[in-house]
Amino acid sequence: MPKSMKRILTTALLSLAATGCAVSPTGEKTLLLNSSAQMNSIGSQSFEEMKKQKPIEQDAKTNKYVACIANAIVAQVPREYGYQPSQWELVVFKSDDKNAFALPGAKIGVYTGMIKLAKNHHQLASVIGHEVAHVLAQHSNARLSQQQLTQLGLATTSLILGETVDSTTRQAALNAVGLGAQYGILLPYSRRHESEADQLGQELMAKAGFDPREAAALWQEMSKQGGATPPEFLSTHPAPATRIQQLSAQADTYLPVWREAINNGRHPDCDRFKPY
Repeated sequence: MPKSMKRILTTALLSLAATGCAVSPTGEKTLLLNSSAQMNSIGSQSFEEMKKQKPIEQDAKTNKYVACIANAIVAQVPREYGYQPSQWELVVFKSDDKNAFALPGAKIGVYTGMIKLAKNHHQLASVIGHEVAHVLAQHSNARLSQQQLTQLGLATTSLILGETVDSTTRQAALNAVGLGAQYGILLPYSRRHESEADQLGQELMAKAGFDPREAAALWQEMSKQGGATPPEFLSTHPAPATRIQQLSAQADTYLPVWREAINNGRHPDCDRFKPY
């Protein structure tokens, strides 16, 4: 490959990384290569596909219960994020999976398995707050951007090595770069996202009038479910013990926020709708 082409590729790679630099809501540096409009479109399309593929819970009491919690959470989303409370779309999916999610474009999905797991509305609020926080912090954009940059870097490495080494050596080098990217960038980046969403979500739930101490309690319930978990450095999520410890410590910070919300009349009584 001509040296000029190598320089162009390297310059393009560095320029792309530099122009996409941004700061997350907690002050962390992050990489955002895609516009909000692009991400909202991706999120909305994905949500529509899920609604076609997965059964939707029709029980009125279940839907009222989750909506009561979600509405209280999204009402506390600062307007600077560009979302109005009425924009958020909530769907309860009928599935035993203990899961929930939120997507760019103001979409929230909650599985009935998670509703059954959460002992009260405070615990389910911690889950919904966490997922909404992922959207506010643009974590989907950041993860996609990291993958895009990694793919470009691998392609550039392949082109640069192509004319200088034999195929076996080139493949070994690419495998090493790929593993380095996977375990050194993408997975830790995801763990940082999870911790950031825990922090932002705990603040949101407290502002909405839900007890922030129940976030750690929810993860204690999750850890009782068992199942093999990979070593923390190979996982996209913090280890349960790490997460519980962090949430318990952060609860002390958000207890005054919760008490202020209660004093200001924000104490949603969602458990009156609890179906299980």
